[in-house]
Amino acid sequence: MNPDPNHNLAPDNLDAFWMPFSGQRQFKQDPRFIVSAKGMYYTDSNGHKTLDGSAGLWCVNAGHHRPHINEAIAQQLEQLDFAHSFNSGHPLAFQYANRLVQHVPDPLNHVFFTNSGSESVDTALKIALAYHRRNGEAGRQRLIGREKGYHGMGFGGLSVGGLVKNRNPFGLLLPGTDHIRQTHGLAENRFARGLPPEGKDLALDLERLVELHGADAIAAVIVEPVGGAGGVHLPPVGYLQLLREICDQHGILLIFDEVITGFGRTGACTAAERFGVTPDIMTTAKGITNATIPMGGVFVSDEIFERFMSSDVPGVELNHGYTYSGHPVACAAGMATLDIYENEALFQRPASLQTVWQDTAMSLQDVPEVIDIRCFALLGAIELAPRPEAPLQRGAEVAKRCYEKGAWVRPIGDSLVLSPPLIISEAEIKTLFGTIAEAIIETQ
Repeated sequence: MNPDPNHNLAPDNLDAFWMPFSGQRQFKQDPRFIVSAKGMYYTDSNGHKTLDGSAGLWCVNAGHHRPHINEAIAQQLEQLDFAHSFNSGHPLAFQYANRLVQHVPDPLNHVFFTNSGSESVDTALKIALAYHRRNGEAGRQRLIGREKGYHGMGFGGLSVGGLVKNRNPFGLLLPGTDHIRQTHGLAENRFARGLPPEGKDLALDLERLVELHGADAIAAVIVEPVGGAGGVHLPPVGYLQLLREICDQHGILLIFDEVITGFGRTGACTAAERFGVTPDIMTTAKGITNATIPMGGVFVSDEIFERFMSSDVPGVELNHGYTYSGHPVACAAGMATLDIYENEALFQRPASLQTVWQDTAMSLQDVPEVIDIRCFALLGAIELAPRPEAPLQRGAEVAKRCYEKGAWVRPIGDSLVLSPPLIISEAEIKTLFGTIAEAIIETQ
């Protein structure tokens, strides 16, 4: 059966689909329908092309419409469309896992497959709790997140997340969670090139929670190495290293949420590698398949994995999993994506572009209403002064104007956040920031 040739035309009825994170009433007044994408560009149903400044949602790291990935997906569907991994297996999941662990720091040599970043986070939190129980420390049940952190929308990730608008609608969430202070907002870090120089000692806030709850009550601390959905908040120099030291001192597991930073975003496969700090558990998703098929992965250390495998009791070591864990089509997409990352050296590309990225971003420093610029590798945020009578509106208006002018950027409050595909050229970087500057001036 051939697909409907009109499937990309704007639909007549917009009521059946309940859109995620969207003001649907406003969307219906001026809907935007994306119908195709290639390389660095999206095209909408009106034929309007826009430079993708967000890699979709931080996820299309290798650029849109990569034939190698498309062909791998098609070939896998011809051979094996689905096989589950519950006391069964298919070769590709094991082959893919073996390739993946070569790209993350030792001793993170084992990966549990999921289907999204939210599932990865909830999986990581469950592994941390179960690990301590296996260790005879069942009292370690508290999970610590960070203010302004984002860890997906599962109940676990939402509970350790620190974004008020995400948390408030859903009540008390999981008991036993707490949060360390955020790293954003120090005046002396405004317009810093690269990692902010001040704020390392904010990691010491974990000691406050140790004194409050007791170290033997805390299972894990989860942080994004670079805060993404909160507005691209970079770790102060030495902050992650100090957090690692405190966790080691008190026997607390350190979880890095690398759903955004994983697969090249910071100039190495992982931020752990780029910053030289290795967590006990690492969550990933998004760029793992270049966003073609939903997938995620949770990497764990040898020590954690072997603790589960050391039981003398036969049977399931971890009572957890998903129908689609290690889905063969997702694995095929991931393998092909990894081919591209390796063959085109895309993990290293953001580091080589960092100087031009930072120089071009900082050229907006004197644009009216710009109050901060944060940039590192191929991550960035342009923070705008909020309108006193309408906070959060300036960012949305500027982003809308950017789209009209041919650049798609994502507003988070009054910040414009940037995470383009890793294939972006120097000329496209200059076009992107030039368009943003013009849009800011035009929406005074």
